[in-house]
Amino acid sequence: MPTALITGITGQDGLYLAELLLEKGYEVHGVIRGQNNPRRELVERLVPDVKLHNGDLTDLSSLMRALRDSEPDEVYNLGAVSFVAYSWENAFVTSDVTGLGVLNILEAVRLHAGSDPASIRFYQASSSEMFGKVQQVPQSEETLLWPRSPYGVSKVYGHYMTINYRESYGMHASSGILFNHESPRRGEEFVTRKVSKAVAAIKLGMQDEIVMGNLDARRDWGFAGDYVEAMWRMLQQPTADDYVISTGETHSIEELLTVAFGHVGISDWRKHVRQDPAFMRPAEVDLLIGDASKARDVLGWKPQVGFEELITMMVDADLAALKAGW
Repeated sequence: MPTALITGITGQDGLYLAELLLEKGYEVHGVIRGQNNPRRELVERLVPDVKLHNGDLTDLSSLMRALRDSEPDEVYNLGAVSFVAYSWENAFVTSDVTGLGVLNILEAVRLHAGSDPASIRFYQASSSEMFGKVQQVPQSEETLLWPRSPYGVSKVYGHYMTINYRESYGMHASSGILFNHESPRRGEEFVTRKVSKAVAAIKLGMQDEIVMGNLDARRDWGFAGDYVEAMWRMLQQPTADDYVISTGETHSIEELLTVAFGHVGISDWRKHVRQDPAFMRPAEVDLLIGDASKARDVLGWKPQVGFEELITMMVDADLAALKAGW
């Protein structure tokens, strides 16, 4: 039975990945920050077979303990301060966790592996936000990185540190440059979930409007449940490498609103949407669209859930949750 250790187990990706690995017969361990983490109960309910370890990406000793207690064959580093807007408000914390945290987990894996650094396969969650002020459309593994937020800068640091450990120590360390991926488990601070929950509430008469920022920004949105399959496939390859994971389609915030409101029978969504400059980014990333041909050719991976199916899935989940009083 292979064993995997996941940081960021409380996030949408961590939960979907844990489910996938359990289905594949893995023994799954998760690192969770703080004994009183409010999301611990959610993890224990959704994936009760996962063994949890207290730890923090900013604390090397806690990561070493988690590795010692789990003895993993694979490590998936999904932990991060991942909300882009927050990264401007607290660039230091974002850099400490999302950037230096990668160095900590890489070093912990290297030390734990000892004389055989490739014996533990490592996955780093890189991000399309690293492309920022895009220099090429679509973006591939070879596109120049030009991040436009403290979050994006931190992800670039972790991405290159993963490459450095692979080249310097011979670690089997791969990075997935994942474009935006969403699900009903997405945090409510992210725009897709903000929209899906607000649309559900408006449909049920629980609120009247939603306040948004830039409606013209375009993103390449996929389903998180599809994307964790790509993570696993990367670590099954004989050689570690970096892969863009995306749908290859781009959609605007306006399109997101049109699909979400249309799904509940509201055709004129503009009377329910108010723009506020407070929700604009200091430096906007206007167009992200990925070229996942390498993942398709090498990993045999392609997305299964389309944009409209994804958004309607999220709206339906929020409608059900609100009706149930969650």
